[in-house]
Amino acid sequence: MSVRRFWASATTLILAAATALGVAHPASAAAGGYVALGDSYSSGVGAGSYLSDSGDCRRSTKAYPYLWAAANSPSSFAFVACSGATTSSVSSGQLGSLTSSTSLVSVTAGGNDVGFADVMQDCVLSSESTCLAGVNAAVGRMNNTLPSRLGSLYASIHSKAPQAHVVVLGYPRFYKIGGSCVAGLTEKERTAINDASDVLNGVLAKQAANAGFAFSGVVDEFTGHELCSGDAWLHSVSIPVENSYHPKAVGQSNGYLPAFRSAA
Repeated sequence: MSVRRFWASATTLILAAATALGVAHPASAAAGGYVALGDSYSSGVGAGSYLSDSGDCRRSTKAYPYLWAAANSPSSFAFVACSGATTSSVSSGQLGSLTSSTSLVSVTAGGNDVGFADVMQDCVLSSESTCLAGVNAAVGRMNNTLPSRLGSLYASIHSKAPQAHVVVLGYPRFYKIGGSCVAGLTEKERTAINDASDVLNGVLAKQAANAGFAFSGVVDEFTGHELCSGDAWLHSVSIPVENSYHPKAVGQSNGYLPAFRSAA
């Protein structure tokens, strides 16, 4: 083999190995603008280090969109995710950052549409029967009203950024069943909440597929790091209260970021 052919072959092998190990970034990932849409799980509530101009949206420098942008240097970065956002408020208040040159979009939305925060409040403060009724009502909204709302949002995203690769991210299960918690919710309540999260993720995945978007769940990343695991990446009931049931900084960097990176 000639020296030139040897180095060509070696370079090909090195590049292939780097790509397999995740060292080489996809050419398309940072080629254009990146827009981060969504609710508190994308803004980074619970992670701290909030941007001073983000106000009640609580956009964190430790949230996965900010971490990904810092590592990949997209040509532009619009971080517009906001605490409390619903599919409707994302559509009406966040899509102005999308353009025909946007090449990458991330979004989390749906949890607030089905009232998950209210459900968790009922489960913490009320009886088991009230908790389970609230969970069942939320699951009903996931199956009956959420799909069309997601479909409308995803169509609007595609219309505003027709060339973009869009990644829809899911939500973690909150609890390790049979874990270390000896107080608080019952195992029946914890199981029902986890099952509802699975239903929500299933609806998100189906609607993402219908829209031609990628879906990346985070359940695998958070497995072993749920509440009651002894090494939780999520806040339990917390002060300030808005941190409750949101990822800590480590949940963003070790949970959401790898899930997004694998699909971006």
